[in-house]
Amino acid sequence: MGKHARPSGKSARTAPGSAVRVRPLPIRSAVRLRRPVDIWHKPALSAVAALAVPDFALFALGRLDLILYTSAGAMCALYAHGLPYAARARTLLWVVLGMVAGLGVALTAASLTTSTALLVVLASLVAAVHKMVCDATRIGPPGNLILTFIAASAFFVPQHLGQVPLHLALALGAGGLAWLVCMAPALIRPRGPERIATARALEAAAGLLRTESRPGGVEPAGVAQARHAAAAAVNAAWHTLFLVPAHTPAKAAARAGLERLLVRAESALGHEPRSAAAEAERLTGWARELRSGRPLPEVALSAAETEELVGVADEAREPRRPAPGRPGVLARLAPGSPLLPIGARVAAGGVLAGWASMAVGVGHPYWAVVTAASIYQANTTLSWQRALQRTLGNLLGLLLYTALLPLLHTGQLAMIVLALACQLGAEACITRNYWLGSVWVTPMALLLTEFGSRLPARTLIADRWIDTVVGAAVGLACCVLVTNRRAGDRIEAALERVTAAESAASQLLATGLAPGADNARETGWARDRLAGGLVELREAVEVAAGEWWQRALPEERIAHAEQQGHRALAGLVRRLSAPVQAA
Repeated sequence: MGKHARPSGKSARTAPGSAVRVRPLPIRSAVRLRRPVDIWHKPALSAVAALAVPDFALFALGRLDLILYTSAGAMCALYAHGLPYAARARTLLWVVLGMVAGLGVALTAASLTTSTALLVVLASLVAAVHKMVCDATRIGPPGNLILTFIAASAFFVPQHLGQVPLHLALALGAGGLAWLVCMAPALIRPRGPERIATARALEAAAGLLRTESRPGGVEPAGVAQARHAAAAAVNAAWHTLFLVPAHTPAKAAARAGLERLLVRAESALGHEPRSAAAEAERLTGWARELRSGRPLPEVALSAAETEELVGVADEAREPRRPAPGRPGVLARLAPGSPLLPIGARVAAGGVLAGWASMAVGVGHPYWAVVTAASIYQANTTLSWQRALQRTLGNLLGLLLYTALLPLLHTGQLAMIVLALACQLGAEACITRNYWLGSVWVTPMALLLTEFGSRLPARTLIADRWIDTVVGAAVGLACCVLVTNRRAGDRIEAALERVTAAESAASQLLATGLAPGADNARETGWARDRLAGGLVELREAVEVAAGEWWQRALPEERIAHAEQQGHRALAGLVRRLSAPVQAA
């Protein structure tokens, strides 16, 4: 979801006498390059390390035909790099178990039936489950893509039932290695993830402070986006900090230092413009210190902010509750969920794409299934962009693979090195744009196929290109035909949560509460509930705005709710932070 998915009065066309809008699909924004994510190198290096050990071990044993199974576990190293290490340990364990479970289903099915048409159906259903679960849990990049790629590939690997336990054991062992690789940085920078999350919040708050309001209260372009970015970054950072255990005095002190910085960043949401520039520079400087690994800066807080931290400490001793304003995982998968149409798109698109691939005589129908499954995003607009990006990236990736053929013919050791280099290149580029990352993913996927069975290069390249076009075209057609009318219902639910949270916040602001930790905790909870609701509302609006066939959005109600909500949020923040002392 991003700025390109927002509604525009100039781009959206409304049929006469109808409340339904038909929105055109963008092209230029789909291929535009972005700045790389600040921690792209962490999943990249982790995946390379987790893949290299089993790859070279299998090479020494002369069993590179088993590389698919070890790669299944090793690629789990791409996940959970934004989480604190205690939460990362739990999340990675579930990712590895989910990967092995999907692989087990695929290998068992492959050993019990040779019907390609049936295997396409089963692979598509597993892909739909991957998509819905990953979206519901908000696992983050790379989402369902890796899980689906491995499982779909395994459905079409010749298999005997007696081989399945060994192959699953290889995947589980490589997954254990991936877990160790991802947890190893905790020995050097045990508080690195939460420091980065806090630095992002500081930078987003500084960005908001730099967008000064014009005289007369007129907001320049970009202020609303900066306000949403700051609220989302602060909300995410609080969620990250609450995942950090504080069982020892040293851990509690380290977390408290980050909480003080985060409270100060949050004060930007209600900051007065007269000192905004100086405060922005101060927040940016603190963010640099956090990223560099230097000791935490000393931050002076007001009495109200100190009381808030006391409330935060009391809150942390209680069992964790779901983030305010956001439904839980089970609620996101319940009947009526907007994720269900997305799952239906994945299942239908995968089946039809796989069958279409079979109809044209391609020998790798799972590539079409993976292509169809990979293009489905939160709405039609983003799915169109992903289809365009994948088609372009795969075409360029096939050209790169063709250029690398002379090196591939030198031996299997060269193939391993090239596969690892492509993995590194994919992670370095994919955060800039998906099509750029696909340029490296394509030859890596072809190399993984080559380890299991050697095929003529011309056949391999032709099959991949046909499957890409078929998968993208059929998948996009299913995306258009299976409309997600529940996206509008999500907006209504989010509006209700924001309205209720804003009403409670306004009542709280109208009552003059005496200073104290209890009152600060009550105000802080109201702030968290309202901030979470505003973030959820903006996400719901961007999802619904990207659907090509959707009833007209209640834009006036949305604008009013966001305006009133941010106004109340600023009031709560000012109550918790004023007067802010100079650092």
